[in-house]
Amino acid sequence: MKVAMVPELQVPKLKEAANDLKRLLRAESEEDSKVVQKGLMLYRQGLVHHLKFVGGSIWATIQDVTPVRVYVSLADPNDSTCTCPAFGFCRHRMAAFFHAYDQVASVADWVEDWRKPAKESEQAEKWGMNKAKDLIKGRQDDAFNYKRWISEFQHSFEEIVLGQGKPTPYVIASLFHGYMRQLRATAPIHQEWKALYELVGNLYAFKQLTVMSENLGHSSETVDRYYRYLFDTIEEDIEDLIASLSVHSLPFDFDPFMEELKNETAELIETEDQFNFERVNLYRMFWSNLLKKASWRDEERERLEKFGDGKRTQAEDIALAHQYFLARRDKDTLERLKQLGLHTLPFMFYWIEELTSQGDMPRAGDFIEFLTQHVRTALDRMDNRHEARDFTRYALRNAKPYFRSGGREDLYEKLLSQTLPYSFIEYEDFLFAKGHYDKWGELFTYANFESLSVPNDKLKIVQKDNPVVLLPILHQAVDGLIAQKNRSSYKQAVRLLKKLRTIYKKLKRVPEWETFFKKLLDRNKRLRAFHAECERAKLIEPKVVEE
Repeated sequence: MKVAMVPELQVPKLKEAANDLKRLLRAESEEDSKVVQKGLMLYRQGLVHHLKFVGGSIWATIQDVTPVRVYVSLADPNDSTCTCPAFGFCRHRMAAFFHAYDQVASVADWVEDWRKPAKESEQAEKWGMNKAKDLIKGRQDDAFNYKRWISEFQHSFEEIVLGQGKPTPYVIASLFHGYMRQLRATAPIHQEWKALYELVGNLYAFKQLTVMSENLGHSSETVDRYYRYLFDTIEEDIEDLIASLSVHSLPFDFDPFMEELKNETAELIETEDQFNFERVNLYRMFWSNLLKKASWRDEERERLEKFGDGKRTQAEDIALAHQYFLARRDKDTLERLKQLGLHTLPFMFYWIEELTSQGDMPRAGDFIEFLTQHVRTALDRMDNRHEARDFTRYALRNAKPYFRSGGREDLYEKLLSQTLPYSFIEYEDFLFAKGHYDKWGELFTYANFESLSVPNDKLKIVQKDNPVVLLPILHQAVDGLIAQKNRSSYKQAVRLLKKLRTIYKKLKRVPEWETFFKKLLDRNKRLRAFHAECERAKLIEPKVVEE
């Protein structure tokens, strides 16, 4: 084994990076599979050159159709770069990794080990399909009995998903798809009974998946990587099935099944685990759209209240808030939310959406005001910018119908200001549409103009109606562009300088412009390319440029 190229201290880091890449790239993903395949080809063709280790990273040149430069972080392969336009971990980074890894271990063994989950998943899917077919053949009748259904679901889950022992995380999805195909194939023919059967089956599937996940000790990261999407699919299917059942009055024959579903929802929220959000969301769906009898809701609310504060699970606490919401006891709902903390805010989106869809804008306004009061603290506690931006977009999208229908405009502006910088685009549009150009200009200054640009059509309007607003924006933009120190940015800076000169002339403040521009040239006198662009644009005479 060759080890000469790899510094001894980097060997453990390289092996750890190899394990990280196995988790980062999914063999069952067609896109990831192509990345590995093409990277392997580039490496085997000897197209990786000038590879070297710098600190805890790999640097290399890849001779592809056009040469590219690659940087691969061993501490976090996902935080790597390549000069190619591809998004994510590309074939060039893969090739550089293989070239380095070859010095400490077998690349072929890495590829084989990486492909193992995909092969096992394919085999598991075939086994699950065959097992499902056998169970369908062995089924005798369409008994309309809840306990009989549950017994069948349990038997099928154990036979298909758990029939080969404890499944590895990467085969669970394939086995589960087989189980759900079998469930749908054994549903009653009558449409309403079929929907009810699948609804109960999906709810039971959710419960079985959560129990299995806990029994296998799967972390949230493992669930996210391999089968979190199954829970999303179950939620979507349950929502659709409830919608189809709630369109018409349910037959009296369904009453015993509704009673059982009431008990099932109570069991859903008794457990505390990594699926708390999904548990409460399912509870919300059932009680909002299917379990609508006032007596049922009163009974459920009283049941939850009897536990007393401090004796309910987190899910039961949120469920009680939802029951208050359904009873139109909004003060009690919001009081519960204050006590429960900021992690309950996402459930407000469902309530706001429900109220605005019903046209109940006064109630929606109360919840939006509560959201506005607490959203800043919630955003400050989020782990990353993407999460905060997604949360802000969702909040604004849910609140927008209220404001469009004539809701308080001052509340909307407050929500926009409380969610900055994540609401910059929406806030900028709002201020401009209202003609609040002073605030609009302050917002652009606040944003520091680093990655933003003012659309030309807006510039023209503001330059005509309130040109003084543009002065700080353009000054800041010019400084930022010159600081980039390249010919393209100098050209952009000069275009903005010409706008500045025009505005100063319009405001009859020419001496101020001349003083500013002289200081700007002096401050950047070493930047000959910038002076050349100023000369080309006739901002300065040729004699001003130093030789």
